[in-house]
Amino acid sequence: MTPGELVRRAGIDRGEAETLLGHVLKVDRAWLFAHADEWVCEAAALKFQHLVEARRKGEPLAYLLRYRDFWTLRLSVNQHVMIPRRETEHLVEWAIECIDAGATRILDLGTGSGAIALACKAERPATEVWGIDSSKDALACAEANGRSLGLDVRWVVSNWFGALPTAEWDLLISNPPYIAANDVHLTQGDLRAEPSSALVGGATGLEAIERITEEAPPFLTMGGWLLFEHGYDQSLTVQAALRARGFANIATRSDWSGLARLTGGQWWN
Repeated sequence: MTPGELVRRAGIDRGEAETLLGHVLKVDRAWLFAHADEWVCEAAALKFQHLVEARRKGEPLAYLLRYRDFWTLRLSVNQHVMIPRRETEHLVEWAIECIDAGATRILDLGTGSGAIALACKAERPATEVWGIDSSKDALACAEANGRSLGLDVRWVVSNWFGALPTAEWDLLISNPPYIAANDVHLTQGDLRAEPSSALVGGATGLEAIERITEEAPPFLTMGGWLLFEHGYDQSLTVQAALRARGFANIATRSDWSGLARLTGGQWWN
């Protein structure tokens, strides 16, 4: 069959079908349009059809492609890590503001694919960046991304602060699990295939954020920042948790859609 026929018969979103076919043929979508009537070899067509079938069954496009573009980086992803979202780039922007204001030692809590840590290191190479995760498989993905991108981040297997050496950071940053265990969204879209450990924060969804907030101060320098990504309806609760723990200069920022999705505070006690 031709590229045009394969895409038309795929039975999935046309843009996704073109992306998958381009991935198989190692061409861009403009090439597919210009060569829509050329013949595709049987092996390539069969590989494409297998990918299409997996997509129909709910496998995320990023897992099928084996990568996701985030910030200025192309990151390898697999079923052991949450797929980086565009909204998390706002967290990187805030982190860079903190670095430019003097933060030199950065810790990414629950790093997953390494997206936040690597984006910070890529933008500000002089900073010392660590990334931790409780999943060895996730950390292996992050380490592989660091090697392929030539970015020197220190990776540590740790359940939040549990296995960290005694140290202080100028900036703690985290996109932790923050979805409630009974949230209906877990049965929809890509979330169905992503690791629950990277998504579910507990019964309320706030357990990971509350734990990090409680345990963070000994690991922060005076004036150090703690920044979170969280759910669209959690900002007031996260603000209250930070305030109760003694953080100051608490602020919330919105994502591309205008939803309150980022909250942070500064440690001065």
